[in-house]
Amino acid sequence: MEEARIDKWLWAARIFKTRSIAVDAIKNSRVTINGMNVKPSRMVKVGEVVSVRKPPVTYSFKILKTIEQRVGAKLIPEIYENVTPADQYELLEMNRISGFVDRARGTGRPTKKERRALDEFIGPSLEGFDDFDFDEDDI
Repeated sequence: MEEARIDKWLWAARIFKTRSIAVDAIKNSRVTINGMNVKPSRMVKVGEVVSVRKPPVTYSFKILKTIEQRVGAKLIPEIYENVTPADQYELLEMNRISGFVDRARGTGRPTKKERRALDEFIGPSLEGFDDFDFDEDDI
């Protein structure tokens, strides 16, 4: 086989878990071939470089074999060559080390420390209300 659809190739080469995830990535401009955005039906050839952006990293793969049927993980070195630049892997490692870099303080779910501070702040003011016994008749 000389050519294969890009969406099928991405799935068959185990870059994406399902073909529909591959199609979504292509439609959202996260997949380029030789620097150009493509459609899911674009045919790929041997020797082309496919770039896949999975934030924060952009992976690059040189196509060695065009396939449309999914293969075992052991056969992947025959299908493509990983030509991702080393700086992309450094970016991934930095992101892994730094933890919640993107999260601005005070946004999102509270951390364990913030949760304890909230409980301590709210807790004592509500303790006195447990002693009151209201009846519906009194209202």
